[in-house]
Amino acid sequence: MKLSVIIVNYNVKYFLEQALLSVRRASRGLEVETWVVDNNSVDDSVRMVQEKFPQVHLIQNQDNPGFSIANNQAVRQSKGEYVLLLNPDTVVEEDTFEKCITFMDAHPEAGGLGVRMIDGSGAFLPESKRGFPSPWVAFCKTVGLSRLFPKSRLFNRYHLGYLDEMETNEVEVLAGAFMFMRRSVLDEVGLLDEAFFMYGEDIDLSYRIIQGGYKNYYLPETSIIHYKGESTKKGSLNYVRAFYNAMIIFARKHFTGNKATLFVLMLQIAIYLRAGLTVVSNFLSRAYLPLLDGLVVYTGLFFLKDFWGAYHFKDPDYYSSSILYVNFPLYVGIWLLSIFFNGGYDERYRLRRLVRGVMLGTLVLLAVYGLLEQEYRNSRALILLGALWALTATVGVRMLMHFIAFRHLRIGEEGEMPIVIVGTVEESERVQQLLHKAEVHRPVVGTVAPANEPHDQTIYLSRLEQLEEVVHIYNIREVIFCSRDVPTQAVMQWMSRLGPAVNYKIVPRESMSIIGSSSRNTAGELYTIDIRYNIVQSMSQRNKRLFDISFALFLLLTLPLQAILVRRPLGLLRNSLWVLIGRYSWVGYAATDKEDVSLPAIRKGILSPLDGLRVHHVDQATRQRLNFFYAKDYNTGKDTEICWNAWRNLSRHTTS
Repeated sequence: MKLSVIIVNYNVKYFLEQALLSVRRASRGLEVETWVVDNNSVDDSVRMVQEKFPQVHLIQNQDNPGFSIANNQAVRQSKGEYVLLLNPDTVVEEDTFEKCITFMDAHPEAGGLGVRMIDGSGAFLPESKRGFPSPWVAFCKTVGLSRLFPKSRLFNRYHLGYLDEMETNEVEVLAGAFMFMRRSVLDEVGLLDEAFFMYGEDIDLSYRIIQGGYKNYYLPETSIIHYKGESTKKGSLNYVRAFYNAMIIFARKHFTGNKATLFVLMLQIAIYLRAGLTVVSNFLSRAYLPLLDGLVVYTGLFFLKDFWGAYHFKDPDYYSSSILYVNFPLYVGIWLLSIFFNGGYDERYRLRRLVRGVMLGTLVLLAVYGLLEQEYRNSRALILLGALWALTATVGVRMLMHFIAFRHLRIGEEGEMPIVIVGTVEESERVQQLLHKAEVHRPVVGTVAPANEPHDQTIYLSRLEQLEEVVHIYNIREVIFCSRDVPTQAVMQWMSRLGPAVNYKIVPRESMSIIGSSSRNTAGELYTIDIRYNIVQSMSQRNKRLFDISFALFLLLTLPLQAILVRRPLGLLRNSLWVLIGRYSWVGYAATDKEDVSLPAIRKGILSPLDGLRVHHVDQATRQRLNFFYAKDYNTGKDTEICWNAWRNLSRHTTS
């Protein structure tokens, strides 16, 4: 056996399917065995592998032991002269394995090999070639010197920016997404260190390969797509903690004395620094639009105050200064909260949600106005004028943002950017059916003929070599390649040629998914015909939690009355407190003999859809269907209805 390909999978079924298909193509004519180690996925990955890739050796873990342990499980059982550790969110070219084997056979001093990686937009991933994270290298990366001087040998040794992307060179660290290694070297230096759960194990093994007297190489003669580049995970505090803690393990293992102490100290500082930056960045990414709306609305109210005072009361100073720091912040806050809870910040260009939020917020303001003390009441007309300004201003902000992003003001058409499909007519029709079933409402301009297909102008827009002209003429924003008809190498060449202005997706042969990613800064994305559950939508989750809190507070405030209506008042008190702190929801799934892992996870409920039926004896199949429809068609009205129908059961006993 020449090569053993090992893929560790965890809940990325569709990407795994595409990776395995590309591995199958790259294995033709070679002695290759493929191993998949599944770390207790709940997305039917195992069944997909068993049904579609019966020739693959499958290891099913009953828990998630981590990346290192899982890879080692397969390495120990595999037979290949060479071992490739491959991420499931990758696509290899048809000749990737052949070129890697040829290189390694010709360079007996090579212990490991990495290749050129691009993201889902065709952009080069700098982590394709890396240096060891010495204290100086880590310092330059942490403080940003490597980014300021990307080509510097002194400041950017982390990504070896001074080495040409298209030249073969010795490197120090192989990327964990693609580690092509000689088995005899692994037998000598050891497998992945299982002290690393995730991150850092690639650096550690690369270091040991070089310490063993061998060399690691970077080979750009072949490329792979890696959908989730390194920066994909950096928006997560878990990533920051896991990555830098892995670096600390590495430092304590391989460095000694003052060097180790200094490195660990730097890494600990970096953890807090990067965690702080991550928190701030995540906050700003979510809060910048509400903050911008609030600033614009408040500024307008400031001028409206003087305008209305001069126009209606003939006195521009009619309103007291308290309106600036009591009333106006209240107005703005209620409008923003109303937009937020109506989903106006989930999809920024859904103007209907924005308008609904402002209108509902205005109704709340008018109600609050009647409850305020006389000294804090000003003018209802000012509230109405402010509402008109809030609506105009927030819509204006969206239109400006839309114009900057799409260069036109036809809001609602940003999701209608045209698609072109590259493939045969048969595959193109299949893709269009998939798009329809996945509810992707995007116009398909037409089909471009693959290289080996005769160009019939009555069927195809053009030949593949004219794809660039098609993209320009029809203002194409997304290209879908049919992998059955277009070689992966050609796909990557076109991605690099057309650039990041276009989104790219690949539909694997006979697959029910269409996979891609717009950049290395976004996780891989896909179109599938899987069920879409309303309960996983941000607005639904937020409104469900708001309902839980509001209803719990209402029950607590009316507890003396509830003592008459419910069976166990103390149980109602206990359950209300459980819901308030987030341990329970008022409504969850009905209990079944076995947990249905295909349904989205939600909090355990005091009640369930079964309570809404007012029945007691229901079989397991009916319970499962009730749970399915509850998740699929969820809205807060369902929770309201269930709680109303089962009011007396709100105090039922729960276990913490």
